[in-house]
Amino acid sequence: MTILVTGGLGYIGSHTVVELLQNNFQVIIVDDMSNSEKFILDNIEKVAGKRPVFFPFDLKRKELLSQVFDAYEIDGCINFAAYKAVGESQEKPLDYYENNLFSLINVLQEFKTRNISNFIFSSSCTVYGQADEMPIDENTPLKLPESSYGKTKQMGEEILKDFATAYKKKVSLLRYFNPIGSHPTALLGELPIGVPNNLVPYVTQTASGIREKLSVWGNDYPTADGTAIRDYIYVVDLAKAHVKALQKLLNETSETVIDIYNLGTGKGSSVLEVVNAFEIANDVKVPYQICERRAGDITVAYANADKAEKELGWKAETSLEEALRTTWEWQKYLVNRG
Repeated sequence: MTILVTGGLGYIGSHTVVELLQNNFQVIIVDDMSNSEKFILDNIEKVAGKRPVFFPFDLKRKELLSQVFDAYEIDGCINFAAYKAVGESQEKPLDYYENNLFSLINVLQEFKTRNISNFIFSSSCTVYGQADEMPIDENTPLKLPESSYGKTKQMGEEILKDFATAYKKKVSLLRYFNPIGSHPTALLGELPIGVPNNLVPYVTQTASGIREKLSVWGNDYPTADGTAIRDYIYVVDLAKAHVKALQKLLNETSETVIDIYNLGTGKGSSVLEVVNAFEIANDVKVPYQICERRAGDITVAYANADKAEKELGWKAETSLEEALRTTWEWQKYLVNRG
């Protein structure tokens, strides 16, 4: 089976490519390199023992995308290609709508034209907005997300539901909570360009002296320590869920399938709890300062992931401390690379 992985050199994408290769799938990556570097491709090969086929172009270039489909018999797609920074999406909403939605639609057009099914969408817990009750399960009503990024994920889901219904396709919408950590080999991890938007890479860069202090966005939330709470899931656990979701789609006998799964640990941790756990796991200090709340951020979000356990046989297994330990190993690897 040959699987197209868009954004396959990105953070979650690269870990998922490794899991696919280790489960004997053939992998074709299309990635415009806007949020990755070429050495990741080499490291995927080192970890998996196989090198995926790689095309460096933007999915908005329809003619190049068609050439890939002409050259290979593709059995399914896992779609990671998207801009993903919540704060930046508030400043550049048109860039986010254009990139995240047009690239998705272009791939789906190829699927429709060539009668291909089995499409997995990298969605997000941001589609729930600030949910009224915790934990969040798949039946929690969707609210308008706080950020343009979240809106592109919600729109992407709607596009895929219509696509599956109209053309009798099989799709799986995977709503991630907050991915953290790095591959246990320390050869793959999150590679933020410029100042990190996500908490954990900012923590690691601060611990290694690249950043002077961690900015904690708000300590006046209605939580135990005043900082926002998220569900932090280890990226390798998350990658394994994609393979399980793909295998389920491939084995489905129904023509039309719309699967929706939350992928999280089921436990919320505050920003300061994460900082403290990182310090304990790695025996380092992380200086921080309290700042104003950031636009687009919600107070609390953590998952009920029982459905994924029941239907996919998957659950998160790695502790917060262990995930944070792998993150520090990755940061040291990056520093040594120079």
